[in-house]
Amino acid sequence: MELIPKEQVGSSVLDATNDDAVWGAMNDGSRRTILDLLRARSMTTGELCGHFDFSRFAVMKHLNVLQRSGLVISERQGRSRINHLNPVPLQQIYRRWVRPFEKLPADRLLRLKSLAEQQQENGL
Repeated sequence: MELIPKEQVGSSVLDATNDDAVWGAMNDGSRRTILDLLRARSMTTGELCGHFDFSRFAVMKHLNVLQRSGLVISERQGRSRINHLNPVPLQQIYRRWVRPFEKLPADRLLRLKSLAEQQQENGL
């Protein structure tokens, strides 16, 4: 198992609060849908509201959670608010929590399991 260098541990401890905000924001299916919509293109709050069966107020509450986590950046253009996806926090989560686990032997175990299941299905 690869150890995390001290300098990365220090920064990850400092980033833990933001990680918690990102994980919390991602915990809701409606917020994940908003992120999927914004991944396709930036949208006004009104455009986002058209994709949901709940109130504009509820969409705005979800957007506020996403903004506090840093996943969405909003800009005012006249009376409209344009919402943009900010992928940086997701990339940070990936680098901190997903990428290190890709190196673990779990991948080899999954391949071995798949091979054993294929052999069982083929009667070998």
